Amino acid sequence: MIIAVGICCLVGILTAIDTILFSMSDNFNRLGANSFSIYPKSETIKSSKKGRAAEKWTPISFDEAMRYKERYEFGSARVAIDLYCTNSAALRYKDIKTNPTYRVIGVDENYFYVTAFEIDQGRNFSQTEIENGNSKVILGSDVVKKLFKGKAEKAIGEFMYIGSNKYKIIGTLKQKGSSGGGSNDSRVFIPLLKAKHLFATKNSNFAITTSVQNSSEVDEAVSTATGLMRNVRKLKASRDNNFRIRKSDGILDILKDMTTELRLATIAIALMTLLGAAIGLMNIMLVSVTERTKEIGVRKALGATRKNILTQFLTEAIVICQIGGIVGIILGVFMGYGVASYSNAKFVIPWQWMFLGFTVCMIVGVISGLYPAMKASRLDPIESLRYE
Repeated sequence: MIIAVGICCLVGILTAIDTILFSMSDNFNRLGANSFSIYPKSETIKSSKKGRAAEKWTPISFDEAMRYKERYEFGSARVAIDLYCTNSAALRYKDIKTNPTYRVIGVDENYFYVTAFEIDQGRNFSQTEIENGNSKVILGSDVVKKLFKGKAEKAIGEFMYIGSNKYKIIGTLKQKGSSGGGSNDSRVFIPLLKAKHLFATKNSNFAITTSVQNSSEVDEAVSTATGLMRNVRKLKASRDNNFRIRKSDGILDILKDMTTELRLATIAIALMTLLGAAIGLMNIMLVSVTERTKEIGVRKALGATRKNILTQFLTEAIVICQIGGIVGIILGVFMGYGVASYSNAKFVIPWQWMFLGFTVCMIVGVISGLYPAMKASRLDPIESLRYE
């Protein structure tokens, strides 16, 4: 039972960690962790005047962004382009008017997929609406609450104003929460070409976001994007990149590192528990040798060798450990399943931790059974037969 409890803790906690990490990885992928963004980089130019440096910032133009989108090929990757328009737009629907605190962003047809926004009511922009720059708009959930009292279905097909421009509402988004750039739900989205015509200047930067199918492909996709972007921006081989690429999986990597340390701590604690179990089992086996001294004498008198006695007692110790291990593994798997069910995560069968449990039990059985088995095998048969 002590072994079962130790193995249960080992397998259960490791399974729970894997289940939670798998769930987080899946959620991060849906939130954009399998994507990366391309931004212009500040370029330092040295001058001869007292070693001072001036910074040159070269934005990504609309033509560069579109060439990248057209030419980028990496599996089933998708490329989205967006333009930040303003952070102080006033919205109006009939008699309801907001403060000028809403963000307007121009997007293409891939933007919501790549950034993991989900359509609540209505639909996404069509390719035609993007190319023609139609006056259509998709609203964030906070905007729906402000203008339509949270009733998204009533917003579809209605007309509203962003500043002095009239737009038809074709869709609303599910709540997404906040990020480093402020609330994602206090935003309105218009077609990219419409945004370019109304808000773009020669210094406007068109952000590029690329999403791949799996987060494990991000590094390879970034290498492909880097080479293509250098061609798009016509950089010579001797020049450094005047753009930077930021991956979105940094937080997930940190979480994986943290869980690695947590796994090691869990294994260490479980091994200490199993060390206590091994000491207890060794004592029990020593008592067993003492109680069965006469039996050992009879076996030796009938021809049993030291190897036969050693194998017998060592096998008993290993079998006891494996029985405890099987019980512990079953309990540990149920523990992991319980955590997965409680957290609404997908349960992952912990084959590697089950194998670890069996291996640990084998080692514990050998360690705890070897000394008692050796002691039993060395008993003198005559003295053992006379033992009372």
